[in-house]
Amino acid sequence: MIEISPPSKKSEKNFTTRLESVDEFDRVETVGEMFVDRPKVSCLGVSVHYGDKQALFNINLDLGRNEVLALIGPSGCGKTTFLRCINRMNDTIEGCRVDGEIKIEGAEINHSDADVVSLRSKVGMVFQKPNPFPKSIFDNIAYGPRIHGLSGPKNELDDIVESALKRAGLWEEVSDRLHTPATGLSGGQQQRLCIARAIAVNPEVILMDEPCSALDPIATARIEELIDDLREKFTIAIVTHSMHQAARVSQRTAYFHMGHLVEVGVTDQMFTNPRQRLTEDYITGRFG
Repeated sequence: MIEISPPSKKSEKNFTTRLESVDEFDRVETVGEMFVDRPKVSCLGVSVHYGDKQALFNINLDLGRNEVLALIGPSGCGKTTFLRCINRMNDTIEGCRVDGEIKIEGAEINHSDADVVSLRSKVGMVFQKPNPFPKSIFDNIAYGPRIHGLSGPKNELDDIVESALKRAGLWEEVSDRLHTPATGLSGGQQQRLCIARAIAVNPEVILMDEPCSALDPIATARIEELIDDLREKFTIAIVTHSMHQAARVSQRTAYFHMGHLVEVGVTDQMFTNPRQRLTEDYITGRFG
């Protein structure tokens, strides 16, 4: 049985906010270390509406430098919606409105002068299902550097492609067939290809939306090892429904419930001694 400790006292870096009408509970306190020193991404008061329906409620959460932040919670709780706020993918949804502040290195990404194309070169995204372009392996990786003007002479582009594939742990497997269709790769290889494609433009943040849900255990282990390696250079946020995966790959974990951020904390603490009953019930499988 998980032992629950009382919520910590309010402070600038570790405070509690009151949520109303969450599930069958009348009043639920949100606890945890929402803020970090010198964050890479800072989200303050982020709320999202799809027309008249509110999907996120006043989310305050930092993404730390060189950390993996796991986002967990039941389906439909707002994890992916929050993730898509960070690279403004919600802009593509008609009737979606995002309120609050989202800053990367102190620059507000929703400012009217913000360049969305530039933003998406800084914030790469890897989706649940591998989505290689119907091009060669080489052209998949070269696509981003080409459209963002990062590639110069051909030998420079060759170096970019090789470096990205090596960082994604894929070079040894594909170096002799770079000009064959990427769709001929296995599912796990395709997902690592998509990660290589994302990092080829030298982003600062990588967002991953259930990147291993369609993969077998061996491919999943390769991706998890890769995530741990990539943390040395990138800030990573990963949505996952696997509690074991969250425990293995992340340094901090954030639990969402019905559009609210319920608890944030160091992953080991969250999984062994959560401070909220909602968190405990989800982690132990009582619901979700």
